[in-house]
Amino acid sequence: MSVLLYRLGRLAYGRPWYVIAGWLAVVSTVVALLAINPVKLSNEVRIDGTPAQGVIDDLTKSLPEASGGQGMLAFHVRGGGRIDGGQSRAALLAAVDAVYGHDHVVDPRRSLAQELAKGAKSPLLRAQTAVAQAAGQPAGDRPPVALQDDGRPVPGLIVSADGSAALMQFQFDQQTYELPAGTIESTVRAAQRQADRAHIDVLPSASMMELPEIMGVGEVAGVVVAALVLLVTLGSLVAAGLPLIIALMGVTVGVGGTFTLSSVFEIHSLTAVLALMLGLAVGIDYALFIVTRQRRLILHQGLDAHEATGRATGTAGSAVFFAGATVVIALAGLLVVGITLLTTMALAAAATIAVSVLLALTLLPALLGLVGERICSDAARSRPRQQTSVPHTRAARWGSFLVRHKYPALAVTLLVPMALAVPALGMKMGLPSGASYNPDTAQRQSYDVVSEAFGPGYNGPLMVVAHSSDPGRRISPAVLAAVVSELKGTKGVMAVSLAGMNSSGTTAVVSLVPSTGPNDDGTKDVVNAVRDKSAQIGDRQSVTIGITGFTALAIDVSNRLEDVLPLYVATVLGLSLIVLLLVFRSVVVPVMATLGFLLSIAATFGITTAVFQWGWLQALFGLDAKAPVVSLLPIIVTGVLYGLAMDYQMFLVTSMREARIHGDTPLQSTVSGIRHAGAVVVAAATIMVSVFAGFIFNPQPMIKQAGLALAAGILIDAFVVRMAFIPAAMALAGERAWWIPRWLDRLLPNLDVEGDTLAQKIPLPRPAQQQDDDRAQRV
Repeated sequence: MSVLLYRLGRLAYGRPWYVIAGWLAVVSTVVALLAINPVKLSNEVRIDGTPAQGVIDDLTKSLPEASGGQGMLAFHVRGGGRIDGGQSRAALLAAVDAVYGHDHVVDPRRSLAQELAKGAKSPLLRAQTAVAQAAGQPAGDRPPVALQDDGRPVPGLIVSADGSAALMQFQFDQQTYELPAGTIESTVRAAQRQADRAHIDVLPSASMMELPEIMGVGEVAGVVVAALVLLVTLGSLVAAGLPLIIALMGVTVGVGGTFTLSSVFEIHSLTAVLALMLGLAVGIDYALFIVTRQRRLILHQGLDAHEATGRATGTAGSAVFFAGATVVIALAGLLVVGITLLTTMALAAAATIAVSVLLALTLLPALLGLVGERICSDAARSRPRQQTSVPHTRAARWGSFLVRHKYPALAVTLLVPMALAVPALGMKMGLPSGASYNPDTAQRQSYDVVSEAFGPGYNGPLMVVAHSSDPGRRISPAVLAAVVSELKGTKGVMAVSLAGMNSSGTTAVVSLVPSTGPNDDGTKDVVNAVRDKSAQIGDRQSVTIGITGFTALAIDVSNRLEDVLPLYVATVLGLSLIVLLLVFRSVVVPVMATLGFLLSIAATFGITTAVFQWGWLQALFGLDAKAPVVSLLPIIVTGVLYGLAMDYQMFLVTSMREARIHGDTPLQSTVSGIRHAGAVVVAAATIMVSVFAGFIFNPQPMIKQAGLALAAGILIDAFVVRMAFIPAAMALAGERAWWIPRWLDRLLPNLDVEGDTLAQKIPLPRPAQQQDDDRAQRV
């Protein structure tokens, strides 16, 4: 492997324009395909095979007019006052007219007029009358009321009992992610123009959140910090610019290529964001590792830039190749979960990682060929070689400290992640709601207004769908009244009403409002109670009943992911252990690396729970919203963090093994590995943390949590586990760290990640054959 990559690096260096032209052709192709096929992203969280998703799919067939995206607007008079009288009432009705008259909004007044024309023959009106007569309002209950217009209630509009707010629920003719760009914003703006006449605020709910920004101010700031770290680490603008070019090319091809497929496959917006985060982070890191090795070969061993590039590609490039392979394996493991949403995320991210590896091994040497000897400044070259090789650096001192104090170091590095992991014992999972947004957002303000005026359950009404058990037979009004009555008797239910019925009368939709919020345990109890009693209700009334909605879908998503997580973890750990065994030719090192990862992931979940669910230290991140951990997050972060953690393991321990192969003792090789790779690992981790942390400031709660979890995970894994726990454990294991059964050693292929075969087949040029001074130093 090292010889092949060495020749590839020299070839790209010697013929840079051929390689650059090839990659420019790839970029041009991606841009052309994007011009032909506009980007189409989704915000839908769809988990096939779950009960809630099955109800939605059945409803799409039997009552398609009820399957479009849901819109919800809260109206509130600025400064207080009633909204159902005088000028406020007129402005409110005008705002409702503006919404129903807008493109892609379903106007129920037309279908209501058709039902009224049918008179006594209308199954919907007969059912509504029967339900209303059977309802019976409990004493003291003051429900919201429907606002009247010309003696008839306005469809979808209710006013709170105290008249302080109004709530409008409506539907689009397509799912929100399928609507033309700007449709949601223009719908809200149309309502606001009318409401402004009476100083009424129009607050859209979280369900009307348009696609999040893929690259905002926070993300750009993260890239700027990464550029500064590169400049400090490499000490040259030219050298610092190369990793940035590789990263930007990687996300252009990887993320752009994913976008080109959005017209064929449904691509979730989080898929694009995840690929962007990983592409930026690993693209910079992989290029940094190779450029650092090339500069060290020039400054420490006196090689010219051409030869140094070839040898850096052959040695550091081998580590990059296998590090990238480990990340791809970890992401590809998501395919065993069998969830389409996670599959597309995994494939898009894995493809972006693969592109980043190819760019680091081909385009980077070509760019180094254009830079030539200017990769190192004159000041760096004028420094005596012995001075640059003296091992008394901070990294070497840190390595020596860990070796001398391995027992305390092990104790601290075990206890710190375990302490941080404690909050994870109380982790609750769910999907983002309006409560997950910061108070300065319209989504959160809408949630708070609705909760105060109507009750928190109105922020996440559930949908109960009843189908006739006998195909073709109508559901009678008396049956629907009985179903509604039984549902209303369920503990924790605040209101139940008939929401719609298909023209044949065989399918009815009932709106069920719980007394608790979308992510409260009480609402989950309601969903479970309805499901438990649905079979009995169905048998008595000759209907089949299913429940769906935000909370029902969140419960099903969490249950499904909890079931598949052990299989996923076992698959990833098994495949990655094989890769690490091949690379390090050791049984102990892969086990050590995996134990370190388990510490990192436990601490990551603990930090995420404490910040988002408990609200700890939110002010530090500009957050002000307590919310459950997003259901998709644990399995995504597990895969991504495992792959990235193995990157640092690969960079650090390959340096240790290289020193061990070249004659150092186990303790000396541990210190040598930290001395050569420690600064690069610290710089790379700082870059990754900066890039991921930039996504914390994205307005979308799911992206916020992903950004914080990955930033915290890298911080713990790189600085606590890889730079402290692993060296201390290696020092404790001593020679046993490199133990492998002889029969297994004979079976394993020699991947030569450290470049030992390269050094034998292609010796260093004569001026560089002197022993490196750092090997003459002993611990």
